[in-house]
Amino acid sequence: MSLLERTKEIVLQAGEILISKMESGFTITKKGSIDLVTDADQAVEAFLIERLTREFPGSAFYAEEQGWVEGEQGAGVWIIDPIDGTTNFAHGFPYFSISVALARGGETVLGIVYNPVWREWFTAEKGKGAYRCGRPIRVSATSDLQNSLLVTGFPYDIKTTTADNMPEFARATRLTQGVRRTGSAALDLCNVACGRFDGYWEQNINLWDVAAGALILEEAGGRITDFYGKPLTTKVEHVLATNGLIHDELFNVLHE
Repeated sequence: MSLLERTKEIVLQAGEILISKMESGFTITKKGSIDLVTDADQAVEAFLIERLTREFPGSAFYAEEQGWVEGEQGAGVWIIDPIDGTTNFAHGFPYFSISVALARGGETVLGIVYNPVWREWFTAEKGKGAYRCGRPIRVSATSDLQNSLLVTGFPYDIKTTTADNMPEFARATRLTQGVRRTGSAALDLCNVACGRFDGYWEQNINLWDVAAGALILEEAGGRITDFYGKPLTTKVEHVLATNGLIHDELFNVLHE
C-alpha cells in the first residue's frame, strides 16, 4: 500500500471518531470568545499522532492542539488540524474537515483533507496531481472577477482587530457573483481546487489550516500566495488562493 493510501486509511478512521462524537455528544471549551475547542478535536489529534507514529516511526508532528512534537531527523513532519471548522462541528453544521499534510525538507509532499459527514476526501502528492475521492480534479476556467464565486473567512479576534476583513469582503462582494463564508479553510482551498469556487482569501490563518489544502490546490493547477503575493512559508499568517486566472485581479481588489 502506498504512503498516500496508508495515510488516507488512518484519516478516514479518524473521521469515524468525529461521527461518533456527533452522535454521542462532546464537551466544548472556549479558547477565546468565538474560538472553540472540543474533546473531539483532542481525541482525533491523539488518534492521528498515535496511528501515524505507529505506521511511520520517527515522525515529528506540528498539530493545532499539541503543538510541536519532536521526531527523528529526516523522518518528516506531519502537520495536523484535527477539526478544521470546530465552530461548525460544535453547532452541528456539517462543514468541517480533518486536514493532514506531510512535509519533508521544508516542502509539503502529501496532503489529505476529509469531510467525514459528506464522506468526501481530497488528496494530493507532490507532482502527481490532485484528486477528489480518487478522481482527478482541476481548478475552474473562470478568467475574470465579475463571473467568479469566491469564499473567505474571518479572524477569531474579529471583535477587536482592525484587520477584520470587512472592507475586503465588501469590495469583493460588489465586483463578483458572490462571496461565501463557510468556516473551514482546508475545505475552502479544496473547493477552489475542484472548481466549485474560483478564489479564496483569509487573514490570521495558521499553517495547520492550509498545509494540506495548499498542496491540493497547486496540484489541481491553482495558485496560492500570502496576502501580499509572496510564496507561503511555514510562518504563514494569511493566504490568497485562486484558479490562477483571477489571482492578480483579486489581489488588486483586496488591496484597493
